[in-house]
Amino acid sequence: MSEDSLRLVTVERTGTGRFTATNARGGTLAFGTGDGTEFTPVELLLAAIGGCTAADVDVSTSRHAEPATFTVTVSGHKVSDEDGNRMADLAVGFSVAFPEGTAGDRARAILPRAVAVSHDRLCTVSRTVEAGTPVAVSVEDV
Repeated sequence: MSEDSLRLVTVERTGTGRFTATNARGGTLAFGTGDGTEFTPVELLLAAIGGCTAADVDVSTSRHAEPATFTVTVSGHKVSDEDGNRMADLAVGFSVAFPEGTAGDRARAILPRAVAVSHDRLCTVSRTVEAGTPVAVSVEDV
């Protein structure tokens, strides 16, 4: 793998159950364990799935027409069983409306295919989840 393929996020504890993720470009995102209004790590996973596929679909459809509405809803059930904690029954739903006219008709016509291509090939986040990619964990001596 090349240096160009590397993606990196650093997570720092900012308080009890509170964290800040920082990306390589300096962007930050606060999150927590569910006591406050911040997103939880599971909600961030759902947002990542929805955001990834939304970006793919937006690129394909907005070339033809600017959507009047564009909402992606991602849901799933957090379960705990003999295999441990995990998410099950993940579902992604698109609610997209385009204006009337030829451009809107073109965007509406390609919407189902754009969603399918994102799911089947393009969305790195959902493709990684579906592939069941192993996660290596280590502890550094400080």
